[in-house]
Amino acid sequence: MDKSKSQYSFHESVGLYFDKAAKTFNKRYEKTLLDQIKKCNSVYRMNFPVKIWDPKSKKDKIQVIEAYRVQHSHHKLPCKGGIRFSSKVNQDEVMALASLMTYKCALVDVPFGGGKGGVKISPSKYTEDQLERITRRYTTELIKKNFIGPGLDVPAPDYGTGAREMTWILDTYATFQSASNMVDAYGCVTGKPVGQGGIRGRTEATGLGIFYGTREALSIEADMKALGLTTGVEGKKIVVQGFGNVGYWAAKFFYDAGAIIVGVAEYDGSIYNEKGINVNDLKKHWDAERKISTYKKATLLDGRKSVIESECDILIPAALEQQIHAGNAPNIKAKIIAEGANGPTTPEADEILIEKGVMVLPDMYMNAGGVTVSYFEWLKNLSHVRFGRMDKRFVQSNNEELIRMVEEAVGTPLTKKQRKNLNLRGPDEVDLVYSGLEETMISAYHDIRNVWKKKKTLKDLRSAAFYVAIDKVAESYEKLGIFP
Repeated sequence: MDKSKSQYSFHESVGLYFDKAAKTFNKRYEKTLLDQIKKCNSVYRMNFPVKIWDPKSKKDKIQVIEAYRVQHSHHKLPCKGGIRFSSKVNQDEVMALASLMTYKCALVDVPFGGGKGGVKISPSKYTEDQLERITRRYTTELIKKNFIGPGLDVPAPDYGTGAREMTWILDTYATFQSASNMVDAYGCVTGKPVGQGGIRGRTEATGLGIFYGTREALSIEADMKALGLTTGVEGKKIVVQGFGNVGYWAAKFFYDAGAIIVGVAEYDGSIYNEKGINVNDLKKHWDAERKISTYKKATLLDGRKSVIESECDILIPAALEQQIHAGNAPNIKAKIIAEGANGPTTPEADEILIEKGVMVLPDMYMNAGGVTVSYFEWLKNLSHVRFGRMDKRFVQSNNEELIRMVEEAVGTPLTKKQRKNLNLRGPDEVDLVYSGLEETMISAYHDIRNVWKKKKTLKDLRSAAFYVAIDKVAESYEKLGIFP
């Protein structure tokens, strides 16, 4: 039996975690309500033709593209979730990711239902013009079926997509709107460039959320003592699997906070240096060569997944799903696993890690930074006001007045250096985004941990996170008056 393969599909795995937590409610909620929460409300599978240039025949050929959009829950609208471009996209994966989005949004108190989209292509095999054609046609299909709109369903970037694709989606959506509907059109999609209604801080949001969440877990002395760790980020040895947008930013924030990044993995291999890897230097190398296997300041390991089993305090899987499985879970040496990717751990591996006493900070909490800041972007688009515009100068003036009063009271003016260190200026948009994300991640962690400590039947943080999310979704359904 291949232990690297789970007996459960990705969607089945999410269902297992749901069932594990739902049992703890006993008879608090009707079974029909829990069944409603668990199931996907709408699944849209589409096939559409696109003209693609064929270099062999030197003319355009029609290629039929397979794509999906899943709306998991309508307990709150709009639905929210990214669109991924990958040759591995399938209905099971998109349904699983949409389900996780519902629970993720509920967990961090973001008022969305879960959604997800996928286009079954390998982006590297297409030109920019071809990707634009595919993206615009996919958006058109969503418009036809009312699967996109500021109050209906709001996509975002995911694996294989970014701000460029979101701009194409926005432009296509706006083309189909009447003048009266254009006022909120920019809210149809998030993850846009700042100049197109995006928000500062969105690019690094998921990685920053991982940092804030893990830092909060590390701050609790009793929990760290049980793991044999000291509190705080500084000096912790960290391995990051995946050096894309999520992995890189997570690594950078930990590195800047004094952690030691000892291992990094990407598609072409994995590297390790027990004395630490300079994340900024590695990023320059990655941007230049798009490979980490040629980085000379660390040891190249045998196999790109072997770094998962390396010596470290914290492991951050930030690649694709099911990277931690029954085959490698027994060999994992990390005391904490911060799941930056969606579904990186199989159910079989999860049980092994629980038995070993490893603290798993679950994906539905760890990577909630992206949707949290997407929520801020959506609010910005609907309010038509940049965060900080109303109060930046007011706050700065108040700070200056407060310092002036202190200087008068003590009879000594502050030096330029002291004033600079006090950072008297009012908050910019990115300051407010970071502050809002930090508060969200800290509050959500304590919601999860409190349930974990109170409910003896919930042996791990993942089950506790599902419990909190299910409870919030169920309460929303009850308030709608659909279930007694």
